Amino acid sequence: MAAVLDLIDIRRSFQSGEKRLDVLRGASLSLAPGEMVGLVGPSGSGKSTLLHTAGLLERPDSGQVRLDGEDCLSLSDTDRTALRRSKLGFVYQFHHLLPEFTALDNIAMPLMIAGRRRERARETAQELLAEMGLGERGHHQPGQLSGGEQQRVAIARALANDPRLVIADEPTGNLDPATTERVFATLIKMSRDEGAAVLVATHNMNLTVHMDRIMTLEDGAVVSFDTSAPARV
Repeated sequence: MAAVLDLIDIRRSFQSGEKRLDVLRGASLSLAPGEMVGLVGPSGSGKSTLLHTAGLLERPDSGQVRLDGEDCLSLSDTDRTALRRSKLGFVYQFHHLLPEFTALDNIAMPLMIAGRRRERARETAQELLAEMGLGERGHHQPGQLSGGEQQRVAIARALANDPRLVIADEPTGNLDPATTERVFATLIKMSRDEGAAVLVATHNMNLTVHMDRIMTLEDGAVVSFDTSAPARV
């Protein structure tokens, strides 16, 4: 099965005063369709840099980023932006919903930006809300929803354009344990149903039991573990 995402020998350094900080030193990983992979590691290990690279938000110093086999780093900024809109979905620790819009319109907006007609975009958004168990909450603004409900809306928004790859950065970091399990179960179900590959950065080791593989960053490189053995963090 062809990979959705390939990161090949990614290297990224930052200059801090007179010091050069090598964050990624030849990091590589690959994700298959429908696969959920956990990315773990201590703060400062480079998880966010790796996620930003995979999400075409940050350009590495060297290496290759391939999405469905396409060399993304050779694309223009305009083409990379179009690729992000059409093939990538993002879920963050803080949901980043637009407070002045309803839950329904927060989900419909990326569909309309992608060219979907408003009526059809809202129909799709309503269908996603129903799958999230929020069918009756579509006309509520984010401030009228609980933290778990807001994060489920954010997941629905990330999946609205049928992305090939979903990148989640601490998606349950601000939620209580019961809500965390419910939100994460929703993310798993939606990714399995849609066949999207999912890369999740998390500090919550309880969540890694649900994942197909666990990856950790060690000395700037990716080390992979399957879920039958405990991950080293």
